[in-house]
Amino acid sequence: MAKKGFDIHDTTKSIPHLIFLLAWPVFLEQILTTLVHYADTAMVGQLGKNATSSVTISNTPMFLLNAVVMALGMGVTTMIAQATGARDSDLVRRLEKHAVLIIIFIGIPITAIMIALHRVIPIWMGAPAEILDTAANYNLIVACGRIFMVISMVLNSAFRGYGDTKTPMKINMTMNVVNIVGNFFLINETQERTIFGKDIVTPGAGWGVEGAAAATAFSMMVAGIIAILVLYRRKNEYRLTLHESYRPEKELCQKIFRISLPAMLERICMSSAGMFVTRSVATLGTTAIASNSLSLTAESISYMPAFSFQTAATTLVGQCVGAGKPDRGHEFIRHCLIIATAIMAVTTVLLYIFSPQLLRFFTPDPDVIDLGSQCLRVMAFIQIPQAICWIYTGGLRGAGDTKMVFYITAITTWGVRTLWSILCIRVFGFGVVSIHWVMVAEIMVRLVLVYLRYRSGKWKTMNFVAGGKTAASGS
Repeated sequence: MAKKGFDIHDTTKSIPHLIFLLAWPVFLEQILTTLVHYADTAMVGQLGKNATSSVTISNTPMFLLNAVVMALGMGVTTMIAQATGARDSDLVRRLEKHAVLIIIFIGIPITAIMIALHRVIPIWMGAPAEILDTAANYNLIVACGRIFMVISMVLNSAFRGYGDTKTPMKINMTMNVVNIVGNFFLINETQERTIFGKDIVTPGAGWGVEGAAAATAFSMMVAGIIAILVLYRRKNEYRLTLHESYRPEKELCQKIFRISLPAMLERICMSSAGMFVTRSVATLGTTAIASNSLSLTAESISYMPAFSFQTAATTLVGQCVGAGKPDRGHEFIRHCLIIATAIMAVTTVLLYIFSPQLLRFFTPDPDVIDLGSQCLRVMAFIQIPQAICWIYTGGLRGAGDTKMVFYITAITTWGVRTLWSILCIRVFGFGVVSIHWVMVAEIMVRLVLVYLRYRSGKWKTMNFVAGGKTAASGS
């Protein structure tokens, strides 16, 4: 639970102070998660580029299925944030019960779909024959733990809604530590290592890519169990019990759906577009696949500050709108922009200078390092615009204005990124670096459109818990 001192109604704390109360746990969570993901990718990368391609070829369609859960989580976050701002703890608890219903009626079918399509997905993505079996095995094992990932994703969304960003941080940190330790013992063979000058035999299963999948699935299970324990065992005003009624409430379901449907379509739009781009990259061979995937992975650490401020903006604006104080929400956005821009200016320089070093952490392949470094240096140019875009978007989502965000995403993702990426690769023959320049253009166009929507001020009237204008109007 958030500290008692966290309260958007409290004017004795400065706006930057309140922002950092929410942002720092998200920032730390994302940094440590990304570093662990770096180590995870590096462990697989040591097995060769075929292993890396086997693990990453199915990422985009997996994200597509996850989009449904993430979008519903966004609806839960927005509604709980506004209920918290209105100081309606009973409504927060009722919304938490609906989060449990989402897990049961949405999470289980999605898990079943992932299991059923474990081999079909890499075929759809154009996986070369030499990696198809390994990619299918990886997908099947990870899919078995997916329901627990759904649990942690949805419940973490609820926790963040009422201002508790520390619990999701702890859950995800635990999950990633379990994952990396599992990788160490399941990927590698039993071997002798020199540690602090001493020769030590470390046991290992030697499962390779399948070992990485098993570690991931087990870590998901750990995260899901912890999230459930927090929801039902932690003593606070939002604690649930198993003896309460979990009957769906039509009005709450409609409101969550009104927020979540556009967010769901947005994520599906982005993921499905990514599938087409990835299929185009796959025609360039395994070096291009690995370079594109690893450059995106390496870049992920640079935008963690922006992500943390986006998350803070969503919660803070949601609570301010619920409290009937949208102008205070605008002040939060303004300060988020100032702080994030300063931080992202530094990450821009670091990403451009140290791109080869970042890629060497993941793979020893010189061709992948060279090509991936070119991609990374292009991505350095969008760090500040992307941060600004994300913060405005986070504010709009917190208010429930997800419909217009979806429209903007659809226009830019398909009209700019997907169309021109496919043209660059399949028509003009420019190679994988060209699609990263297209991403720069797409972010700039999206930033302009998101800013214009935010400046219109229509988000200020979207108070769901007070029966105000809903995001479904989207006008």
